Parts: sequence; C-alpha cells; structure tokens
Amino acid sequence: MKNVWETWTVKRRRVSSMNDKKYLKWYHKVAYGSGDMASNCGYALISSFMMLYLTNAVGLNSAVIGTLMMLSKLLDGVSDIFFGGLMDKTKSKLGQARPWMLFGQIGASASLFLMFAIPSMSQSMQYAYFFVFYTAFNAIFYTANSIAYSSLAAKITKNGQERVQLGSIRFIFATFTTLVISYNVMGLVERFGGGAKGWRTIALLFAVIALAINTFSVLMVKEVPDEVPETGAGSEQAAGAEPGQGQTAAEKVSFGQSLKLLLKNPYYILILGLYLVNYIYSGITQGSSIYFMTYYMGDPALLGTFSLVSLVPVMLILMVTPTLVKKFGTMRKMNLYARIVTILMGVLFLIGALNKNLPLMLVAAFFRNMAGGSLTGTLNAMVAETSDYTYRTEKVRIDGVMFSCSSIGVKLGGGIGSAVVGWLLAWGGFDGTVEVQSASAVNTIFFMYAVIPVIFGLIMAILVYLLKVEDANREWDREHAAAAEGGNE
Repeated sequence: MKNVWETWTVKRRRVSSMNDKKYLKWYHKVAYGSGDMASNCGYALISSFMMLYLTNAVGLNSAVIGTLMMLSKLLDGVSDIFFGGLMDKTKSKLGQARPWMLFGQIGASASLFLMFAIPSMSQSMQYAYFFVFYTAFNAIFYTANSIAYSSLAAKITKNGQERVQLGSIRFIFATFTTLVISYNVMGLVERFGGGAKGWRTIALLFAVIALAINTFSVLMVKEVPDEVPETGAGSEQAAGAEPGQGQTAAEKVSFGQSLKLLLKNPYYILILGLYLVNYIYSGITQGSSIYFMTYYMGDPALLGTFSLVSLVPVMLILMVTPTLVKKFGTMRKMNLYARIVTILMGVLFLIGALNKNLPLMLVAAFFRNMAGGSLTGTLNAMVAETSDYTYRTEKVRIDGVMFSCSSIGVKLGGGIGSAVVGWLLAWGGFDGTVEVQSASAVNTIFFMYAVIPVIFGLIMAILVYLLKVEDANREWDREHAAAAEGGNE
C-alpha cells in the first residue's frame, strides 16, 4: 500500500501545485480576452441586426428567414462535436486549439461580409445565398474558432482562479464589443450610404477588425502541456514538450467513445442545457431589441441606451466575479443567488415596460444584467470543471469535445432564438414595409423582449441549482484521499 499512498500523494501535490502556480502574465490575460472581441464582431452584428437587414434592406420574409436559420443550426449543432473531436487529436507547433482558432477566423470574416452583401437576384436565390453563407459562418468557421477559443482557457493555465479570471476578462471584451456595435451600427449604416450599401460596408469593416484582433490573440498566448511533473526524471522533457503534446488519452479515444463519455457525464448535459437556454434567451432578446425600441418604445436610438445599462453592469460585475466566487465558495452558489436577483429584476422590468416607465426599465435592466453577468463570466470555468470530472472518473482528457457545449450553446441557442424572433414576427403580422405596425405585431414584440426574460430566468435558476460539478469533484478528491490513507494504514 505504500506505493499507492506515494502515488496518490504525488498526484495531490501536483494538483495543489497547479492550483497555486501562476501561469499567466497580465498581457496574456488581455490577449486571451481580446479573442472574444474578435468573435463578437461577427456574432453581435448577426444576432442583433441580421434579421433587420434581411427584412428591411433586402425585403425577405421573417418566417422564411427564421426557418432557414433553424435548419442551418441543426447542421451547426452536429459540426460542433465533430470539430471538438478533431481538435483533441491535433498536433502542431501552435498546439491543439490555436491553429483552429486562427484559420477559423479567416473563413468567419469572409462569410460575415458575404452575408451582408446579398446581390440583386430572384428572391428564392437570395434565400439560398443567405442560407449557404450563414451555414458556412456558423457550422464551419465560427464553430472551429469558438470551440478552440473556449477550450484555450483550460490549455493555457491549470490554475482554477486564473480560469475564472479569463472567463471574466473575455466577457468584458465581449460586452464592450456588443456595446460599441449596439450604439454605433445604425448610425454608421446611414453614414456609409444607408440601405444595402451601408450594411455591406459595415460588415466589411467588422470582418477586417475581427481578423486582426483574433490573430493578435492567437500569437500572444501559449498552450502548456497537460501534465508537468514537479520533480524527478522526465520533468525537463515534459517542460520542453511541444504544446498539444502533453500526455493524454484523448488521442486513443474514437469520436464515438468521446460522445459516450460526454453523455456519461451528467454535468455535461446540465451545462449544455444551461448554455442553450441562456443563448436562446439572448438570441430572442437581442433579435427583438431593435424592433422593441422602434415599434413599442417609438425610438430606435434607445437601443444604444438600453445596451449601455445592460452591458456596463455586466462589465462591472465581471471585474469582481473571481472575488465573489472565492467569497461564496463555489461558482454554483454564487450563480444561484444571482439568478434569483435576475428574476426579481425581470419582473420589475416587465412592470416598467407595461407602463412605458423608462427610468424604472433602465434601473431594472441595470441590476438584472449585473446579476446575470456573473453566470456569463463563470460558464467557461464551469465547463473546465465538468471536463475535469470526466478526467477524474474516466482518466481521459477530452477538452475539445467537452468545450463544444459552449459553441453549441452560443450558436444553436442563438440561432434558435433568432429563428423564434422571425417566426413570432410573422405570426404577429409584422410588415417591414410599413412604418406603423398592427397591435398584434407590437404585442408580440413586447412579449419577446419583456416577458420571455422572466420565463427563461426561472429555467436557468433550476439548471444552476442542479449543476453541482464542483461539489462532485471535491467529493471525489476526498473519497480517494481517504481511500489512500486507509490503505496505507
């Protein structure tokens, strides 16, 4: 039993060392975080303005668009796990994740521009054109980039606190980008000529910016090996290993086996559900926001104001999220309290919206999003915990496939949300060719923007309550430590 105890002791010391060791300088964290600025140049533009561009500038039917988005996202959901599996088997000087992140953005930038550059042709061909490049963006290029980027947090540091910091920093950049886009896009479209020409120019601008920032992020960080022994023979060899060459069983695991491991992990199912619900909600509210401001509140310029009071508090809470996690003890506990606040503030926002009480709506939106931002900042770290659970119980590292849940959630969830906006707009009788909408259309827009957040807030609270992966990991460690100690005696 002595050897068992010694082996366990070495492992515990190694884990403890990883948790204490600092892997990143401040500029590494900034560089990593800027990667979400790059991806949001495309994602925020599409989620907030694609439907408006298609209905008002191109003149396409919102229900047909919604259906095409839904079909595209079904293909997209399949590709996520596929690309995750490919990444797990990648070997290169750049590591496992960074090559996919780099080359994925090239295609994503090209597809982004082409989506907002629909040529004059028959309407059926315009639908086909949109579907092809929307699918290429989401199912291929954005998938490769986003899965790689999300998993990179677990590959450039083994320190749990640094992972939480990375999650907060990346979403600070993401929210800042979304804020800038929300405030400026409509004005820039008009400045660049308005209509289809203005949208085309805007898309080209953001495509170039995204490519430049993404390249910077890729080149400024470095992946570390999976396991680096503290002392003893072989430590120098491990320390000098190429990124992505660390010891892992993932290379020997087939795609089918990876899927079985995912489904065997109950926390993967929960966090996938949390991602999906979160981004369906986000897709609906983002997609309907410009319609809500224009046709319910009567002032499209309010989009920038609401974006400000929604995104700034998220940036503020993300700065202190690592401290809050430490105070509450677990990410789950902190997020559970935060979800309660978001529900209460959602109800307050609904009351304000019913009465068109702008100050009350702004205050409620501020605190709702401040509380909700804590979940955004910890999602990536919670996926890392979920991946660590599989590694503990199965002795297999499948970070790429595991982190596919973030890409599935962001894209499939956001796509479903956008599709729902299109379907509901058509169901409510929305007509993009007229300035004044019917009461049915306005009520439908109100439901999407003011009522749905409360409903989805309740669902997310339930999922957070059930997501006890941190406790499961700690319990596993305690049980195996106790077993080792008992065997030694």
